[in-house]
Amino acid sequence: MRRVVPFGGGGAPVVGVGFLRFVAGVFALVGPVMLVTGLMDVWRGEAGTYELPPLPAWFVVAEAAVVAAFLWWMWRRSGVLRREWTAGGVLRRAAIAGLTASLVAFTVCFGFGRSGWVLLSWLAGGLCGLTLLIGGRTGEEADTEAVS
Repeated sequence: MRRVVPFGGGGAPVVGVGFLRFVAGVFALVGPVMLVTGLMDVWRGEAGTYELPPLPAWFVVAEAAVVAAFLWWMWRRSGVLRREWTAGGVLRRAAIAGLTASLVAFTVCFGFGRSGWVLLSWLAGGLCGLTLLIGGRTGEEADTEAVS
């Protein structure tokens, strides 16, 4: 029996499969509704660009500090991204680099109020994260524990 844990972490997962299925179900229901609504707005000519409101400097600095701490935690010697980088191949390493770069780009663009770039970096980070979750681990052997 092989145990599957996202990002190959040891021990029990933080959230169960039921929770992940619930979140996926919410996105599966809301996503098509938002797509149809957006397409109808474009068809009617009501869709327009929007800009984010100006953010206070203290918020931008606090956001940058939180993201920097999160990246440090993920890239430290025992961090998830460091372990994945070590065990990964070319595609996995590209996804990890893309995920890190998109998180930095999201933070910078959000701080400067560039809404289009914020969405683009969010999408790129999501695709890279999905690649990591779906892709197989390269340096890992299957568990061969006997089940009684």
